[in-house]
Amino acid sequence: MSAIRRKFGDDYQVVNTSRGVSFSAPAKRKRQRFVEKNGRCNVQHGNLGGETSRYLSDLFTTLVDLKWRWNLLIFLLTYTVAWLIMASMWWIIAYIRGDLGRSHDDSYTPCVANVYNFPSAFLFFIETEATIGYGYRYITEKCPEGIILFLFQSLLGSIVDAFLIGCMFIKMSQPKKRAETLMFSQDAVISQRDGKLCLMFRVGNLRNSHMVSAQIRCKLIKSRQTPEGEFLPLDQRELDVGFGTGADQLFLVSPLTICHEINPKSPFFDLSQRSLMSEQFEIVVILEGIVETTGMTCQARTSYTEDEVLWGHRFLPVMSLEEGFFRVDYSQFHSTFEVPTPPYSVKEQEETSCLPSPAPPLTPTPGDPRGRRERIFSLDGVPVAEGTACRLPSKLQRMSSRNGKGALKAAGAQPAEKASSTGDLPLCVQRLGSLAGPDEPETRLELKALRVSSEAHTQSAGELEHHRPPSVAAPVPGPNLHPLPAPGGRPEDNLPAKLRRMNADR
Repeated sequence: MSAIRRKFGDDYQVVNTSRGVSFSAPAKRKRQRFVEKNGRCNVQHGNLGGETSRYLSDLFTTLVDLKWRWNLLIFLLTYTVAWLIMASMWWIIAYIRGDLGRSHDDSYTPCVANVYNFPSAFLFFIETEATIGYGYRYITEKCPEGIILFLFQSLLGSIVDAFLIGCMFIKMSQPKKRAETLMFSQDAVISQRDGKLCLMFRVGNLRNSHMVSAQIRCKLIKSRQTPEGEFLPLDQRELDVGFGTGADQLFLVSPLTICHEINPKSPFFDLSQRSLMSEQFEIVVILEGIVETTGMTCQARTSYTEDEVLWGHRFLPVMSLEEGFFRVDYSQFHSTFEVPTPPYSVKEQEETSCLPSPAPPLTPTPGDPRGRRERIFSLDGVPVAEGTACRLPSKLQRMSSRNGKGALKAAGAQPAEKASSTGDLPLCVQRLGSLAGPDEPETRLELKALRVSSEAHTQSAGELEHHRPPSVAAPVPGPNLHPLPAPGGRPEDNLPAKLRRMNADR
């Protein structure tokens, strides 16, 4: 135990999954299994009716599938009945020819010499069938019916020998006993491997002879109901244990851990630690391979129910390196230890990882120096980070690059005092803005102001410096690049010539 803790850490606890150990968890009612732990299928066929005759059509397979006690009984009865029938036929021939009463007459030639009664006829048949040939009893040439019966006896004996002896040989050489030396772990575990949640179980081979072309398959047995309302009892679904990658082809010289990755294609995609307690399913494991010594195909089976699947466990290593070889410790073959494992299903984990991040708040941040009206009349309608350049139309950018590069650089380097009311805007802009109804959005008013402002700058961008009062400090241009009006003066005095003429025409 100390070596295990040094290797895996103090947080891990070895769990003995032997059925002899009692657990504190409440005992669940033993449910009916579809496949037993030893691989026997728990299915019985009944109410066959007239279909029973199909067993006689394949008599050889029927005899092989029978249990040993029935095979031995059929073997003994078949030979005993055949011998008695053939011995009776030899006795009948001797009785019809009158050989039984004239057995001591040396001048008489019987059908079978030295056959006086039924026991002597039975001994003659046994000597002939077993080819013992003591030489005391034999067929004479004066008995054609005996010759015909002898030929029939030889043919029938060969058929019976081939059938029964062949049946016994196949029965003894069946690879079912080879499956007894193929081990499966008593429990399956669910834990993470390579960052993915996996269902795992362990297989092992107790013999030194290998299983050639060993392949493993898994079936999920679970009842379900289709969307059309059809109930499917014991519905079978395939569990992928590496069919696409070749991981299902095993080189079974040492215990291997078979892994089923739980992904969106897996039937356990929405299985969590909590839902595992209420699920009812059975996992059937089928291991097939060719026995190296006999060349016959062997199949080993087992199953795991929902109470035999341990969440958050991992198998204890059983391989160790010795001097010149690897050693397998089968005493720890069924042992597991706990590992940190998320109790959520893969579906829940993917839904959590796919949730969008919260959007940035549209409310002003405490560090934003601009006021409410400045944000309303901003060009983009959202807070602009401090130190970024103003977003102007391309035409205004070209004009400012020719006439006011220095002013724009200063405005972009420090926060500017922008127009905070419609009274600071040109009169033409005010008139156009007043045309909007009370229910029109503010964005439309902003677009109108920008279009008129850009047109005005197109005609009189060079006159900005000429109309600026010399006694007032140069204001920093706002979003429409118009200078602020001088104190005590009218706003019309600072307008360009074209806008003044437009106001005069009004």
